[in-house]
Amino acid sequence: MMIETWIILLAIAVGVAFIAEKIKQPYPTLLVLAGLIIGLLPIRILDDVKHYATSDTVFQTAIITIFLAALLGDATLKLPFGELRENKKPILWLSLGGTFLTFIFVATCSFFFLHLTLQESLIFGSVMAATDPISVLTIFKSMKLNKRLSIIVEGESLGNDGVAVVLFKIALVTTVLSTTGALHGFIEFLRVVLGGLLVGAIFGFAASRITSWIDQHLIEIGLSIVLFYSAYQLAEHFHFSGVISVGTAGLIFGNYGKRIGMSEQTLREMDSFWEAIAFLANALIFFMVGLEVARIGFEGKWGVVLGSIVIVVLSRIIAVFASLTFDKTIPFSWKSVIGWGGLKGSLSVALILSISPDFQGKDLLLAMTFTNVLFSLLVQGTTIKLLVNWLKIK
Repeated sequence: MMIETWIILLAIAVGVAFIAEKIKQPYPTLLVLAGLIIGLLPIRILDDVKHYATSDTVFQTAIITIFLAALLGDATLKLPFGELRENKKPILWLSLGGTFLTFIFVATCSFFFLHLTLQESLIFGSVMAATDPISVLTIFKSMKLNKRLSIIVEGESLGNDGVAVVLFKIALVTTVLSTTGALHGFIEFLRVVLGGLLVGAIFGFAASRITSWIDQHLIEIGLSIVLFYSAYQLAEHFHFSGVISVGTAGLIFGNYGKRIGMSEQTLREMDSFWEAIAFLANALIFFMVGLEVARIGFEGKWGVVLGSIVIVVLSRIIAVFASLTFDKTIPFSWKSVIGWGGLKGSLSVALILSISPDFQGKDLLLAMTFTNVLFSLLVQGTTIKLLVNWLKIK
């Protein structure tokens, strides 16, 4: 039944993406909407499919173990290192400062205004600090935005995922704030980030050297698959950041590796291969997010849930403006777009589902997370183009 279920899910997702293309709408938004509608409607023939796709284990395994490495690999393969280096200041300010400030603002407001426990507040803050690179890039690419703005947004959305995942792991074991705990958290943060960078760099350089000895595009594409998944799994095995590891490996392989060892045909074939894989993975992810939202119980939680949306949106915008205060090269209009374009997506969902079922506040955190993901995709995702036009960004 498992194979048939994935084929049905993929068939529906591809069909919805085709409709989105025809009506010129971002396909992540339409897929989430389709998943939500199908999840809510009593369609007996799809009962088994919906039950399978929305089980916590399947969703989390699909996103974290199967899709995430492929999507990060595809995105970083195509990122020009030269342009990233030219824009390293705003990218680093946003990835580190912006992510951390969003985490602090959301956690603090959730604790004082929504009356969550300290640990619930920290977990929710870390989950909402992650912007989903896939949601952001899919929508931004369809708009053909200013090249530099796109590079900054792309670099930040990839960088802040690693930081947010590390904050989440620390929040899971934090029940009390103290100087000793903060120092331990900082040391753990450095260990996880630097470990991910080291593993990714070793794998990226090794794969680049290997590809310089090969002149067969199928083998080189196969090598890229091994690279992304092995970098991710090894980093996670040592409790480093798999996200940062894959991002580093992809950047090195996509720049240094392409320069020293790939023919024009290999470059074309590899880009096409990963573009197709990323599209299929994206289509499944956003459709599954919609199905997942439909099964969450919101009874008695609406006040907290709606309050969390206001907190998350304001925290993101304030964090973006604060972290870019000293960068005079970024105009006000760009900061507004970056702030409003901080969409949430599959990573936030996968992280919150990974919490133990025994955790007392899991149901509330699920409702808050899914609502914020839905709001960001259906409201922010569909209005970002209007904001860009209104601010006259070329």
